[in-house]
Amino acid sequence: MNDSTPDPQRWKALAVISLAQLMVLLDGTIVNIAFPRMQSDLGFSDADRQWFVTAYTLAFGALLLGGLLGDMWGRKRVFLTGLVGFALASALGGAAAGTGVLLGARALQGVFGALLAPAALSLVATTFTKGRERATAFGIFSAIAMAGSAIGLLLGGALTQYVDWRWCLYVNIVFAVVAIAGAVVFVREHGGHAGHRLDLPGAAGYQAMIKNSAAGRVGTTDEVATAAAYLLEAGFVTGSDLLIDGGVIAAMNAGRLGLSQ
Repeated sequence: MNDSTPDPQRWKALAVISLAQLMVLLDGTIVNIAFPRMQSDLGFSDADRQWFVTAYTLAFGALLLGGLLGDMWGRKRVFLTGLVGFALASALGGAAAGTGVLLGARALQGVFGALLAPAALSLVATTFTKGRERATAFGIFSAIAMAGSAIGLLLGGALTQYVDWRWCLYVNIVFAVVAIAGAVVFVREHGGHAGHRLDLPGAAGYQAMIKNSAAGRVGTTDEVATAAAYLLEAGFVTGSDLLIDGGVIAAMNAGRLGLSQ
């Protein structure tokens, strides 16, 4: 298909991509209400509870590679890899018999979410190329994604009360299977591969920035904007990657940094 010709399956592709993004974002909150049941079953301490949130968000925030890897290896391939990995990590977490396995599964969810979320954003950007249609697509995508946290709390509460806390993790398998099937059928690869290379020192710097920010040591507008500007210049991440990070969005709102795809 010619890149200038609109994909006839693009709206179905948008539904699939939005579903995957919804899964990633709701998983940040879906286990919150399940913590008391998880703690009772697995016997972990109160101090360990925060790590179940941190393991996911830290891995996700420190490894936002999906946009760049999508440019290098194909957006659809990275998107599907993220979906499959996220589903397997969720299955591991749901079956966990101990704290260590559950923490590891949450970290793996964050890793594969970091592949999936930027790749999803890139797929929307390359699937919809016309101005008004692209704005509509991003509006739909953003609205569904923004609902993720609220849906996660509601769904987590319902599953914990009426089924079992483990289904707060198993439910991702259902989302992922539907999204994988839909992606295989409806999602198309648009555009070539950009041939970027990974900047490993930049990766380490970005990871340190996120870790320090989580610890309350770094994270002012100027610091985050400076780090983001370096990463863009080094070619480690794209604008799509950094749009996921709340600190950079704050920098953009302050007029400190302009991002372009």
